Amino acid sequence: MHRNIAAAAAGQEMAVALIDLDGFKTVNDLYGHGVGDRLIKEIAQILRQLCGNDAATYRLGGDEFAVSMVGPLAGTLLEGICRGLIETLSQPVALDDRRIPIGASVGLARCPAGATLESSELLRRADVAMYVSKRDGKMRCTWFKDEFDRSLEALRDLDNDLRAALLHEEFRVHYQPLVDSRTRHIVAVEALLRWQRPDGRDLGPDVFIPVAEESGLINAIGAWVLRRACTDALRWGIKLSVNISAAQLRNPEFPFQLGQILEETGFPPERLELEITETCLVLDPLVAERSLDLVRGLGVDVVLDDFGTGYASIGFLRQFRFEKLKLDRSLVVDSAVDESLRAMMLSSISMARALKMRVTAEGVETEDQAAMVRSAGCDHIQGWLFFAPMPAGEVAQHLTAEVPQGGTAKAEPGRKVA
Repeated sequence: MHRNIAAAAAGQEMAVALIDLDGFKTVNDLYGHGVGDRLIKEIAQILRQLCGNDAATYRLGGDEFAVSMVGPLAGTLLEGICRGLIETLSQPVALDDRRIPIGASVGLARCPAGATLESSELLRRADVAMYVSKRDGKMRCTWFKDEFDRSLEALRDLDNDLRAALLHEEFRVHYQPLVDSRTRHIVAVEALLRWQRPDGRDLGPDVFIPVAEESGLINAIGAWVLRRACTDALRWGIKLSVNISAAQLRNPEFPFQLGQILEETGFPPERLELEITETCLVLDPLVAERSLDLVRGLGVDVVLDDFGTGYASIGFLRQFRFEKLKLDRSLVVDSAVDESLRAMMLSSISMARALKMRVTAEGVETEDQAAMVRSAGCDHIQGWLFFAPMPAGEVAQHLTAEVPQGGTAKAEPGRKVA
């Protein structure tokens, strides 16, 4: 690309797209670099066909491509080309007898007619927009906006703060008990990460975990949570549930790190449950299945979290062989007022029973909801009706007593605990 876009475009609009393939590393891991190279060539050919003589294509290296276009409506036309590529890649790419799933995240940037913008800056903007596409779910096109730069700077600051928080032990783990639906005794606790920042501001995991996943810091944070939770829960004699992110599950070292933590802490693997969401499995199902097989080999159970918010089918559940389902709070709460959702909840529990899975209802906030999920056949109940998340030092005092009718914690409707 020419250094000065305005000069190159001769006063016309110019647009640039940066394309990064989604899941290409998995292709290399599963099929080898030879197949990966052939896939790159096949996608390059698809891109050239979509562009024709209207746009110039470039391979920037690895699994990244760039496309540039000059002329009236260059941005609109280039976006159409990129959406055509995403639509094409919505179906697996055929290579001999293989059908290989692959996706693409696209960032777009433009230099309006008459404006001056160096090509390096235009490409940088497209790159920033591409990462926004990845963060927002992949397989999409995103146009650069000025606020992306401000957001990027804030994310970099947050990443630096996260590294300092891990170094200075600013993280804390709280625990929310799960109650047996029949005996009303605590049978497990779920570990929930909290960040107590030096400035007094509390940030929830929904804010800082995606940043940690993006930077790769999630592996260190996740290992810290596992080690801390196993150490805390060792003396309680009940099950411990810990949430695992998609990035951790994709890390080939994770099962071995887990085994090392269990050995170091002495925590019995049969008392540990790893909670994963459907998203963890859909992104890289083959890699996830391989990791989960190693995890189960250690004697650790696997739980599907947030069930009822995605598209998990019976085939999906059989493929991954979960030991437990956790019904999402939204399904529990809405089932109390919606007959169709109540029927869906009942069928989900029946399906879990047929597949020999236990069932937990989370987000229970009222005695009516508790009675409903209890009569529906849920094994465990979790929610503010019974207990709020609490520090490790407060758990032991609740373990021997039966939870009274109405619970011990004041419910806060709609409040998320994780």
